[in-house]
Amino acid sequence: MTYNVGYIVGSLSQKSINRTLALALSRLAPPELHLAEIPIDRLPLYSHDHDPSFPAVAQELKDAIKASDALLFVTPEYNRSIPGALKNAIDWATRPKGSSVLDGKPAAVIGASPGPISTAVAQHHLKSILTFTNSPVLGQPEAYIQFTPGLIDDRGDIQVPSTAEFLAGYMRAFAAHIRRHHHDIPEL
Repeated sequence: MTYNVGYIVGSLSQKSINRTLALALSRLAPPELHLAEIPIDRLPLYSHDHDPSFPAVAQELKDAIKASDALLFVTPEYNRSIPGALKNAIDWATRPKGSSVLDGKPAAVIGASPGPISTAVAQHHLKSILTFTNSPVLGQPEAYIQFTPGLIDDRGDIQVPSTAEFLAGYMRAFAAHIRRHHHDIPEL
């Protein structure tokens, strides 16, 4: 069985290290996972005033999430939390009330930063938000990637073998998480 995994990069920058990480994860994913980016850069700021006449770009986001079997969030950390653009996308995905496309959608959270604690605090906040939206989130392994020069080459290949091995294992764990939530393997 093949699973379509939508990935959302929390940064709006086209040169984001988290976008680079997302592409590398696509290359390391098991063959049953097909990853495609769900863009969030054109979304206006959410307001419930839009609910009666939902903007087309927001509906496109919801449709892309709905068509995905699972979501991978790849995010930087801004001021010890998630970027506003990512929170805004989650708000659009869960509105209007009662029409959330995150409900029951398996998810995983990962991120990269040049700093040694990477995106630990942002990931904690994002997991809390996703838990509230009833999106089952992969708990283990956790992945806080310190993005150092030369970690990922121009083709999207991880250049540090131990990091490549760890991230391939992370993607295998995510695939197992998706299978569990799509009831392809029995619950333990």
